[in-house]
Parts: sequence; C-alpha cells; structure tokens
Amino acid sequence: MNQRLRIWIALHLCAGLLMFAGCATAPPTKPEQPPASKEPSASTPREAAPAPTTPAPKEPAPTGTAPRLPAPTPPDSTEAQRARGTEPLSKDAWRETMSRIPMPTRKACFKATYPKTEWEEVPCATPPNRPYPPARGRRQQTVGNGTDFSGEVTNFISSATGSFDSVTGVTSETGNVGGVPPAVANTYSLQLNTKPFTSSVCGPSPNPNCKGWQQFIYSNSGVAFIQYWLLQYNTACPAGWNTFSFPMSADIYCWENGPNAVGVPVQPIANLASLRVTGTANAGGTDTVIMTTAAGDLNAANQDSILNLAGGWQGAEFIIVGDCCGSDATFNAGSTLVVRTTVHHGNTTGPSCVLEGFTGETNNLTLVGTPAVAMGPSPAIVSTQSNVAGTPGSCAGAAGIGDTHLRTFGGLFYDFQATGDFVLAQASPDFVVQARQISGAPTWPDASVNKAVATQMGKTRVAICLPARLSINGKNARVNDGATLSLPDGVDVSRRGNTYLIADQSGDSVSAEVNATWINVSVGLGHWPAKVRGLLANANGNVNEIEARDGAVLTNPFTFEDLYHRYGDSWRVPPEESLLSVCGQKVQRSIPKRPFYANDLDPKLQQRTRAVCAAAGVKVDALLDACALDVAVIGRETAAKVFAGAPAPVAVATPGLRR
Repeated sequence: MNQRLRIWIALHLCAGLLMFAGCATAPPTKPEQPPASKEPSASTPREAAPAPTTPAPKEPAPTGTAPRLPAPTPPDSTEAQRARGTEPLSKDAWRETMSRIPMPTRKACFKATYPKTEWEEVPCATPPNRPYPPARGRRQQTVGNGTDFSGEVTNFISSATGSFDSVTGVTSETGNVGGVPPAVANTYSLQLNTKPFTSSVCGPSPNPNCKGWQQFIYSNSGVAFIQYWLLQYNTACPAGWNTFSFPMSADIYCWENGPNAVGVPVQPIANLASLRVTGTANAGGTDTVIMTTAAGDLNAANQDSILNLAGGWQGAEFIIVGDCCGSDATFNAGSTLVVRTTVHHGNTTGPSCVLEGFTGETNNLTLVGTPAVAMGPSPAIVSTQSNVAGTPGSCAGAAGIGDTHLRTFGGLFYDFQATGDFVLAQASPDFVVQARQISGAPTWPDASVNKAVATQMGKTRVAICLPARLSINGKNARVNDGATLSLPDGVDVSRRGNTYLIADQSGDSVSAEVNATWINVSVGLGHWPAKVRGLLANANGNVNEIEARDGAVLTNPFTFEDLYHRYGDSWRVPPEESLLSVCGQKVQRSIPKRPFYANDLDPKLQQRTRAVCAAAGVKVDALLDACALDVAVIGRETAAKVFAGAPAPVAVATPGLRR
C-alpha cells in the first residue's frame, strides 16, 4: 500500500471519531485527495460500484473537539466513476459491448461476469444424457410440437438470440423432471432451435430426405449445451450417436450432445424476463451456445461444428417448454409472454414469419395475434403466447366484420356493402375463403352483412351458414363447445362458444364468430409475406393498393364506381366455383346505390351508437365510425365488441364519403 493511500485511510478513520486526540496519527494540515483509480482500458475490467450506504444523522460536535470532517468519497464509488466517465454500463449496454468482444476460439467453456468486459475460462459441465426430440404428428393448438412462430431468411443465419420483451402474470411454472411425473416447480428448458437443414453428415443415410437439426438448449437443471440430430437417418447411427425412434414408427433418428456444456445457476421462473439464449455458427467450424442469466452474466460453450450448420441455417424458433422427452411446461392461469427471436443473417431485412415450430416439447400457452417483424441491425420476429383468450395466432391477419367492413392483410380498412358471394382470400389452390353478403334492405338497403362463410383447405370444404349450421364436405356436422374435430387430411375444426376455428397444418386458418343475424370473419395466413388475392389482399405489397381479378390496380383514394364495379364485380364467385352452395338460399347480386357511413345516420342515432362504442373501449376514429354504423344497422350493442379488440388500421379508404 503506498504512502498516500495510507494517509487517506487514516484520515477516513479519524473523521469518524468524536475526539480528535483519539487518532494515532494526526492528519496533515491540507489532507491529500485519495489516489485516482486507473482508467480502465478496453482489456481492463471495470469493477462493480459498491452498494450505497445511508449517512448517519449529523450531531453537534462536543465542546473542545475539532469539528467532524465529512467522510471522503471512496475511490471506487459510483460518484467517483461517474465524475471520471467510468461508471459501470447498464446490463443492456454491457451485453451490447460484449457482443463486440470476440470470444476465445478455444473449444472450451467461458464466463463473462457483469460488469467485467472479458471472458474467463471455466470448467465445462456435463450435459444431461436425454433427448429433446423433434416435433411429430398433427399440429396442436397450444405452443410446441410444431406450433410456434419462427423467423426465416433466404440467406444463412450466423447467430440468433431468443429473449422475452415482457412476461406478464407469470407466478408459477411446473414440469416433469426428466420427463417423469410428478410435476416440480421451475422445471423447464429454453430452446433456440434451427429449422431442419441439409447436412453432409446425412451422406451415409439411405433416405434422401434426411436432415440435420440443431438445438441450443438451457436446461433449468443448471446447464447450457448443444444437441445435434440426424432426422430420419433410417440406418445404423454413426459411432458415438444415440438412436431414437417414435412409437409405432420405423424411422430411425440419431442424436448426440456436444462435448462441451457450461454450468449455469438454476433460474426460478420469476427471472424469466431477464433470460436469453444465443446460438452462433461460424463458417470456420465452431458452434457456440451462450446463456444469459438474470444477474447479467454470460455463460458460453464452444465446440467443433458437427452438422456444418453455418452453411444451412435459414430458420429459428425460440421457446420455453418442458425439460426434455416431449414434456410440458405448465404456467399458471393468466400468463402472457412476448417472445423475441433475433436472427443475424448479414443484412437488415426482417425475417419472414412462418407458423411452425421444431421441437417436440410443449407448454400450455397458445399463440395470440400477429407477430411484429423488426428490421435493422437486429432483425427479429416478436410474437405473443398466452393462456388468456385472444385472437388466434397467424403470421398475417385480415377480416370482414359487421356490415361489412374489410381489413386487408396489409392493414387497409374499407367498407364493402355489395351483396352476393365473393372471394375474400385465395393464397393458393389449396386455401380459398369465400363469404356471402346479404343486403340490409328494406331498413338499410345500402348496407350488407355476412350470412355465410366457407373455406377450402386442400380437399376439405367447410361452410358455416346462418342460422348456425356447420357443413363439412357437403354434410351437416356438429362440434361441441370446447371440442375439436380432426379431419383425415390434417384440417381441424374447433369451437369455443359461438366461434368456429378451421385450421390446417400449414398454419392457415379461418375464424367465424356466429351471431344471431351476422358473421364476423377473420382469415389467418401461416406464412408472411405470401402471394394472396381477393377482397382482403393488397397489390404490390402497398397498403393503399387493391387489385381486381384481371390485374387492374386501384390506388387509394379510389372512386365508388371503381370499387364496386371494376374491382368488386371481378371478385364475385361464379356458381360453378362456389363453396357456399351448401348454404342454400338464392343470392341477390347488387351494389349499394350510394356510399353509406356513420355520418349518414340520424345525428341523434349516430351520437347514441358512437357512445355505445366508446363505452365498449373503441378508441380509433375509423373504428368508432364503423362501430357506430354497425350498432345502428345490426341493432345490437354487442356488435361493438369486435371493434374493441381490433387492430388500428394502417390506412383507411372512404370512397364517396361526404365530409
């Protein structure tokens, strides 16, 4: 210890004594300042600031004593560091800094402890000797076993990170340890899973469809590691690999853990919002898993690439599920997670959204709403999963509601009051949605509502007709409330109260909310961007453009005549192509004589219905106007409900509106 520091410490001790004479060494007349800390360099870790202390209350100095001197600021305090510009970084800023500091290239395990800016080699741990198998079988409604949102790119991903933007209402989680009951609290895994990819390691397989699959896993038994798979290898597994087969299947799968795993402190579910998993694949042949804990520490394991992921990684999902063996992570009621999957792939383009997952483990949440896609330095897909009821999950959503207001996949909101059978959406020959609109005459001749909706998914045709009749492939059918009817070609028809959901294994879906005199229709796509046509589509990816069947494009603002004649008439369904003929009833083909909006209502009626909508929670002006019109035309206050949860329009078209 140098002389100046000894004097500073003596001064600090003396300042706390009541009697100046009690000091063994008197301070100098002009006390010297404590030595300044050495400014850290890029390779010198910053030390954490000490915990703040509460100063003792001031007391009058006793008679005959020297006045008490204020305690000097310790040389490593936050105040001193701030004065020198060396205050420790926030955890987010520190993680950003660490992302730019190369990891050691050795095939070993490392740790970076916040706020130090260097990697320290640590002993490796042993990964659990158990499989985390791939998804198999029918897509389910809850998350996992094929149901999830993944981000996909056309080039190759070099690294991906899974994290949580928010965690709401989560107070508990349980799962089976090693996949074996009973359920135990805080038993889960975080998985960053690749989309299956072509791998040279499949070379000896007799199956040309063999794929590689890689998982970056944190098991809450306290370890992060990489698990490698050869899917449907269908012959004896390579030396050192484990063999796996599903019950009642002849397919052979192979799996093995990477040789290096890193120990991580067990994380209670209360820490979930702060956890993240990163996986990297370097063209030089090194794969890395990094687990970030709630304390901010980074825990990493490097190892040789086994499947050559860097040359095939094009899709990723991030998910919290059971800890191995196809098991489930069960959250308490009222739980909602907002999940972010960031994919670095050499440019700033956001990933495509695909409604698909890859792991066989599950949780008890469902996908809700439509994910956001972020572009820029950290391209990402941000999605919501919850066990609180909400809009069914889809990569892109559109709707036809009330009397009749359309919201396209791109977010254009416009009224379409024609009557007849129309194509709402056609994404491919295997996915078509049609709706039947009936006039509100004689009371409301310039308005119409949906009376039937039908879809074709593959070879399956499903129609829902008022009054509340379900037809499947031309035959009347029944689905009990809370039940799901699974059809042979992978289409599921489920019912929750007055809402039917029809979904296929590609993630495409149709939701029909059946009311007494009208049907609200929502259409979801399992992949976005996608080529789609019809009344719910936009042209050229432009929210202000719509396209007639013959390719003619209308640009907002468009005229009343163009909307209903050139555009609307082109999307009428020819009788021979109708999916709605099973609903019977001869359909009148007509268009409104004039535009009809909320401001065409009697002023007192408009004021009353608008108040009903505001009380229901509708706030956006365009939705308030549409809602007020619906409550008036339909004659039920319940017509406002669908607008309360509707997304705000990206653009609004009001042809012929009198202002």
